[in-house]
Amino acid sequence: MGRKWNNIKDKKASKDANTSRIYAKFGVEIYVAAKKGEPDPEANQALKFVLERAKTYNVPKHIIDRAIDKAKGNSDETFNELRYEGFGPNGSMVIVDALTNNVNRTAPEVRSAFGKNGGNMGVSGSVAYMFDSTAVIGVEGKNEEEVLELLMEADVDVRDIIEEDESVIVYADPDKFHEVQEAFKNAGVTEFTVAELTMLPQNEVTLEGDALVKFEKLIDVLEDLDDVQQVYHNVDLGE
Repeated sequence: MGRKWNNIKDKKASKDANTSRIYAKFGVEIYVAAKKGEPDPEANQALKFVLERAKTYNVPKHIIDRAIDKAKGNSDETFNELRYEGFGPNGSMVIVDALTNNVNRTAPEVRSAFGKNGGNMGVSGSVAYMFDSTAVIGVEGKNEEEVLELLMEADVDVRDIIEEDESVIVYADPDKFHEVQEAFKNAGVTEFTVAELTMLPQNEVTLEGDALVKFEKLIDVLEDLDDVQQVYHNVDLGE
């Protein structure tokens, strides 16, 4: 699959932990999910998914509780889910998912990030068709054969199973996310190194020299925007 998921997550968490930015973004995501349905994860699959992700990033309990309590209260703050697509240096492709309470702020910020770092915004659909929505779930303490066996016993079909460092990473269709997790939990696995719904590129590109420097700066600037939740791309960064 060309991705080192644990390394990517650890690098992102390390960068974001310095400013607690990742916690703030999870707070918004948890609030939005809880506001859409019941504030109980057992009755709200979207909220349950976000909380599973938050656990893999060690988001503090008080951040989670505060976001859910806000959703339970009288807050009428609303957020729009937006997706921007664009191009970076040398044909690289980028997808940006945002949650914003001010569309007029977010779009110019994303456009500026592209424009100032060797890229440009594209129209809706110009990039996304080259990516596949994918569930990525990682566990430790089991090997590839054991994971394959427990998934077969649970009758859960997945796309791929890959051993990475000390983890086993499972790639599956998005609608199989909870089935894969339940299969693991029924086998006694309760901790996950990765629990993501992501966009995987169908083909990756390699950048070098100035193009690579510009691209990495573009991704950093996009990820640092307060309204941006996720950034996906098709560049092999060798992680």
